Amino acid sequence: MDLNDPRLVASEYVDERRLAVRRRVWNDFLEGPSSDDETLAAVVEAAPSRVLEVGAGWGELSARIAEATGADVTAFDLSPRMVALARERGVRAFVGDVQTLPFPDRSFDVVVANAMLYHVPDLQRGIREAARVLTDAGRLVATTFGEHHTAEIWQMVGGPQAELAFAAENGAAILERSFERVERRERVAVLTFPNADEVRTYIASTITRSRFAERVPDVDGPIVTHAHFAVFVAERPRRRLT
Repeated sequence: MDLNDPRLVASEYVDERRLAVRRRVWNDFLEGPSSDDETLAAVVEAAPSRVLEVGAGWGELSARIAEATGADVTAFDLSPRMVALARERGVRAFVGDVQTLPFPDRSFDVVVANAMLYHVPDLQRGIREAARVLTDAGRLVATTFGEHHTAEIWQMVGGPQAELAFAAENGAAILERSFERVERRERVAVLTFPNADEVRTYIASTITRSRFAERVPDVDGPIVTHAHFAVFVAERPRRRLT
């Protein structure tokens, strides 16, 4: 199944176990810019008073946005379990879908879509909804990964790179259909796994390529790969959308 298959997304986020593994990797093994930090910086720049995060997961980033900006933050996610975890963090969170946002036009200064647009079945519809609920001076901050993301690991196990409907390479062209100005901020960081078992654990936690975990060879010492991501800042929503 593809990463934007609703059945796959629902099964993946019915609980937080596999997400927790991936998050630990990014928190413990990453050196250099992180996608969360760069996403947060793009939100803070806008000095927003009203923020919506779609596909917010367990609300970690929403909580950081609220603390950093003092904004009124609303979080949406398709997973009831993720919403429950976000609420435990003190985030105002609801079960909902970016493809059908229950808000009036021009309701938010910033909409955040952090590593989630590639999960949306009707991508253009979701982006149009984000544009609709933004103020005329608002911005969409959308983060995703590039085609070379952790490429060294997948080359090691003979596995494919992930195919993302919304990626660092095509994100600008997709967003330009709904926004007049789109900026791409690409970043590369170093991801150092201390041993082969940690690589196996990480691969086993991935959504569509977990079967390749058993192919990781028994190598001594650390295994180095690179995280490749992009933060898109899209502004001036088109009110007559193409």
